[in-house]
Order: sequence, then structure tokens, then C-alpha cells
Amino acid sequence: MDILHDTWLWFLQADHWNGDLGIWHRFAEHLYYVLISLVIGALVAQPLGILLGYWRRGAFFAINLFNIGQAFPSLGIILLCIMLLGFNDVPVFIALVALAIPPMLTNTYVGISHADQTLCDAAKAMGMTPLQSLLKVRIPLAMPLIFAGIRTSLLQLIATAVVAAYAGLDGLGRFLIDGLGQRDYPQVIAGSVVISLLAIGCELLMAQVARRWLNFAIPTAG
Repeated sequence: MDILHDTWLWFLQADHWNGDLGIWHRFAEHLYYVLISLVIGALVAQPLGILLGYWRRGAFFAINLFNIGQAFPSLGIILLCIMLLGFNDVPVFIALVALAIPPMLTNTYVGISHADQTLCDAAKAMGMTPLQSLLKVRIPLAMPLIFAGIRTSLLQLIATAVVAAYAGLDGLGRFLIDGLGQRDYPQVIAGSVVISLLAIGCELLMAQVARRWLNFAIPTAG
């Protein structure tokens, strides 16, 4: 129980919250890595997933090609990119974007390609163009799966962004790496708690966003 007490005392120290080495600054750095990677990944995955789901040509090749990114360890990709591109944020973004794309791409493709055919046929019978049918029927029907893919990618990014610290970069992972190096175990536990709370908070936020969107979109699709 001493370690839990020491961790509590670690949280109570003001200098652990403020400054360039404090929780708030590390928190902002972590979110920076995660959100930029998520946005870049979504800009690639969502349009491509919609196109593949609608035309269904080359889907197997494209999805498996992007899934290769999950087969390589993120730390290895970061270290390789640092050797090739230098010591900056780019290697981290390459590794995280490669991790973020597959769940969003796969879920978007499945959602679009497996949209209720009866509703799609009804939209066509009403005189909708293929583009109108895609925007007003298929995409709204696919939104539950699309949101699920985004949530999966987001949680994976939050956890994996910790490896940026292994490469000497910043973020909440610094509490884990520096704490282990200094044998400051309260710092390690505190960092783990903050990362876990960030993941839980983002999951709850995404669940609320998805619920509100679906309450708005599903009646429109029907």
C-alpha cells in the first residue's frame, strides 16, 4: 500500500502538474500526437473506404496492403524513420498514421458495402442519383461502423503514442520511461493512470458523439 500512498503524494505535488515537464504539458503533447495522426489517418481511410465499399473493386488488395502497417512494431517503425528522416515528430506520425488507418478503412468499407440493399434500391426507385444515394442512404447507414472504426483507432493511438517516449520524444510516455529509468515507481503508476483516464475519457466522449449523431442521422436515412 506504500506505493499507492507515494503515488497519491506524487499527484499532490504542484511541480508535477505545471511546467514543461508537468502533466498538463505532457497531456497536450500526447493529444497532439494522437489527434494529428487520427485526422491524417481519417483523411486517407474514410474516402478510400467509401470508394472501395461502393465500387468493391480492389478492396481485398487495398485493405490488406494497409493492414501490413499493423504487422510491424510501432517502435521499430519510429526508430527506422528517425534513422532515415532525422530526429523530429515525423517518424512518430508515420508510425501512428500507419496504425490508425486499418480499423477506419476496414469498418468504413464494410459499412458501405453491406448497407441495406432494400433501402438502396428504394432510393434508386425514388430517382436518386448514385451520389445522392451514397450521401443520403449508404453513408448514414454505415455510420455505426464508421464511428466504431474511429473509436478503435483513437484508443490504439492513445496507447501506442506512449512509444514516442522510447524514441526520446515527448508525451505522457515520458512519465513511464523516465520513471523506470529513475526507479521512480510512483511516477510510472501516475503516468499509467493519466493515460488510462485519457483513454476512458475519449471512449466516453466518442460514445456520446456517436449516439447523438446516430439519433440525428438514422431517421434521415429511413
